[in-house]
Amino acid sequence: MVHELTDLVGQPQNLVSYHLAKLRDARLVSARRSSADGRDAYYTVDLTRVGALLAATGAALHPGLRLTPPPSSSARPGARKVRVLFLCTGNSARSQMAEALARTRSGGMVDAYSAGSRPKPLHPNAMRVMRAEHGIDLAGQRSKHLSAFADQRFDWVISLCDRVREVCPEFPGQPETIHWSIPDPAAAHRDDDEAGYSAFQQTAAELETRIGFLLAALTNPTKPVPTTPQEER
Repeated sequence: MVHELTDLVGQPQNLVSYHLAKLRDARLVSARRSSADGRDAYYTVDLTRVGALLAATGAALHPGLRLTPPPSSSARPGARKVRVLFLCTGNSARSQMAEALARTRSGGMVDAYSAGSRPKPLHPNAMRVMRAEHGIDLAGQRSKHLSAFADQRFDWVISLCDRVREVCPEFPGQPETIHWSIPDPAAAHRDDDEAGYSAFQQTAAELETRIGFLLAALTNPTKPVPTTPQEER
């Protein structure tokens, strides 16, 4: 909600709301209502667009200011792996895809896991889209209840749906927590196979982008890892 942003920046609500509106008009920030209760609004920064604008600005000012892509994620010799837990309600699509993407794209730097508050079997479209469009086979993964990890320590716990955020337990070691408000692709177009698959494509693409930014931040330990992209209520 806006009041959480006002607490973070120490500015009055009307000023924060004004600038949020400007950022939305510029397509730098988007907003969506919570799927849990419909009252909260989640604001998300489009880091891909921000990066493109920064790169264009630097190049326009001087060739020496051109931005270069971050180094690819890879495990440093002797470095401890970062443990990340992804959560959603059913652990049948979003969190499973996020787990697979983080594990595969990190080059061995991340130990990724996933779980749900009300586990269901893997959705066929989640398996289909990951295999066909991202080259990742989910066949070996299974749904798990979040209680299976209650006593384990993680560096990061990332909730992917609004409902599981409300029931997420505390994990040992005070891990950093992130909420990515991502709609359930299985809830979209239930009676239309092609449109339903399209929803899974969009979800997988969004997770690929978000996890790319997360991994880029994790490879730069001198700076705090942001909420990739920053998301507040």
